[in-house]
Amino acid sequence: MDELPFDQVRTLLAAVDEGTFEAAARALHVTPSAVSQRIKALEQRVGRVLLQRAKPVRLTSSGEVVARFGRQLALLAHDARAELGLPEDGRPTVLPVAVNADSLATWFLTALTRVPEHLQVCFALRREDQDHTTDLLREGLVLAAVTSTVEPVQGCSVRPLGRMRYRAMASPAFRRRWLTGGPLAELLPAAPVVVFDGKDDLQHRFARDLTQREPSSRQHLVPASDVFLAAVVQGLGWGMIPDGQAGEHAARGTLVDLAPPHPVDVPLYWQQWKLDSPPLSALAEAVVRTAAEHLTPLS
Repeated sequence: MDELPFDQVRTLLAAVDEGTFEAAARALHVTPSAVSQRIKALEQRVGRVLLQRAKPVRLTSSGEVVARFGRQLALLAHDARAELGLPEDGRPTVLPVAVNADSLATWFLTALTRVPEHLQVCFALRREDQDHTTDLLREGLVLAAVTSTVEPVQGCSVRPLGRMRYRAMASPAFRRRWLTGGPLAELLPAAPVVVFDGKDDLQHRFARDLTQREPSSRQHLVPASDVFLAAVVQGLGWGMIPDGQAGEHAARGTLVDLAPPHPVDVPLYWQQWKLDSPPLSALAEAVVRTAAEHLTPLS
């Protein structure tokens, strides 16, 4: 691996991050032909196909290995220059991080503001469901992730963050229309529901626990955390809202908790590659400290 030309590895990373050879060429200030030639040369050197030529391009399993190597090498090279006092190359340290939408909407941005400015860090955030963020770690697309998975990805360390607590909520008008006149467990399966996306199973989990049935087939897909909240507030359906978003609306009476004794807790962890990197360590400390202020401790 130490014989892989870094300009070729960097080109591979650019193609994956940008999605196409053309976009990678613009980011690297070269021609698309140069991007294609570098990646082809890298594949010939490794003796493996590294990219699936689709739109967007995707790493093969061999490409994931090279991508992980490339990101680690880029971060360590930047750190070494800083420690040696060598002139800056003009590029900040870029930390690609995977984080779930609700953390991003409630507490995670505060953590980013606590990373010391002198480290000159830029963040490349990838929004993904907490049950799937480790896939991005495994594929070499990110250096760290907020995840619900406690088992470490190979080469990664794990630190607990806390529990994000969700409550089944609806607008008062929605509850009067759909969820009065009988037990909630009997009425809920017929009531329209708001779902974040196809990976979001929180509403299904709550419905199964409470009713032993799936939620209604009348499901509105709303894949943006703030718009998801607005959809529930405006009565489009019921949905699982994190405490960090629900409190203000509950206090104003614009949302009601449908089942106060039955919150759904999602444990969250911080996984990152095992690298001795000051920027990555500073980010980890900021994330752990901020999570402790906003999440329920893990028991």
